[in-house]
Amino acid sequence: MKFSGGVRSALLISGQGIRAHKLRTFLSTMSLFLGVLAVLTVQAGAEVAQRVLVGDVELAQGRDGTLRLQVPDEGTAAEVVERTLAGRSDGVATTSLSAVIGEPGVRPVNEGALPFDRPRGTTADPCAGDEGCAPGEREADGQAVEVRLHAVTGDVRAFRPFRTVSGRWLDFAGAPSLAPGIVLNEEAAKGLRRHRVPAELAVAGATAHLTPRVLGVVADGGAQPAAYVRVDELRTWLPKSPPADPARGGARMQVLFDPAADDLARTLRARLVAIGLDADELRVDVVDARAEREGQLALIRWIFLGMAGLVLLIGVAGILNVGLATVGERVEEFALRRAVGTPRLLLAAVVLAETLLTGLLTAAAAIGVGVVGLRVGAAWLGHPALEGVAFPWQAGVAGVVAGLVAGVLGGLVPAVRAARIPIAAVMRA
Repeated sequence: MKFSGGVRSALLISGQGIRAHKLRTFLSTMSLFLGVLAVLTVQAGAEVAQRVLVGDVELAQGRDGTLRLQVPDEGTAAEVVERTLAGRSDGVATTSLSAVIGEPGVRPVNEGALPFDRPRGTTADPCAGDEGCAPGEREADGQAVEVRLHAVTGDVRAFRPFRTVSGRWLDFAGAPSLAPGIVLNEEAAKGLRRHRVPAELAVAGATAHLTPRVLGVVADGGAQPAAYVRVDELRTWLPKSPPADPARGGARMQVLFDPAADDLARTLRARLVAIGLDADELRVDVVDARAEREGQLALIRWIFLGMAGLVLLIGVAGILNVGLATVGERVEEFALRRAVGTPRLLLAAVVLAETLLTGLLTAAAAIGVGVVGLRVGAAWLGHPALEGVAFPWQAGVAGVVAGLVAGVLGGLVPAVRAARIPIAAVMRA
């Protein structure tokens, strides 16, 4: 890359000025460094926060762009859904119902599938009231935990990126087992570690109690204890039309489709309408986790950008102060250059180039510190959302822009003052 003679001269003279005043340049860049680092921190923090918040929504609802259909579990709707999705990897259905793991016929320690750190007394007593319960109707307390049991037709992780904590996920390759395998979420696993319960699974409407096999534990982002099971292994023990789940006001199936599987979604919707379901209730919507969190993130980003801007202004003031002092000390030098024919514009370019180089060097140092700091922070915190996180290029661009803007603002006034130095000032030497 070739520069004109004036640009090369300005860069060379400004470089000589920076080397001649190393300590002053270093002190002037400290406040600017903190300002640029603050801008980088805000930008990088916003990107990481967006990743964390969007990741939570993806765990609960699905990845961005996923098509979602809510289906009332009425009549033969479940059979139609399972038959349509059989052997397909671009669509998966989930049915949720209540289940109790542990002693049969007892009151679970977390009745209502509440988180285990929540006091038990917050749940409603079914025997409360004037009539109360007849003798033998009140369930005795026992060793059992209640969970939300999610029966899935396929690997739901293609749409909701669960993180495997231990063990393994459900295997859909083999034939269904009479002893269904279940995968717990972290809250359910915590409950089973805290309470030693028998390996017996009671599901409302089942013909008998099941003997589950715990295959693994996943992080699904839910605060409620939950377990996942193959729908075909659960259907072996349930009637064709399971009773409505009173905990949810009636059972419903959620079907998730790949963004490119809109034809499959239309086919399933048409088949469900054909068996008598209301077409108005079968609406396909699109998961947009980023849009749901964008407003919150934008507000937080602007607030902290304002604070970073104030710190950056302090850095600009420091550079401006040093620039004015430098021009005052170099009056004779600049006047002499004017006397030998140096244009005013070149003198202004020399001073402005010094501040621009200072701003760029400061931005580069701040970016380097930001990259190292993000890696160290991610390793130290160990948060799942920070695994494999890279320094966002938007933050790097923001740092370079902040350094250039600070250099221009801090060097513009000294540059103008240097250009106005009269030739007669050389007589002071």
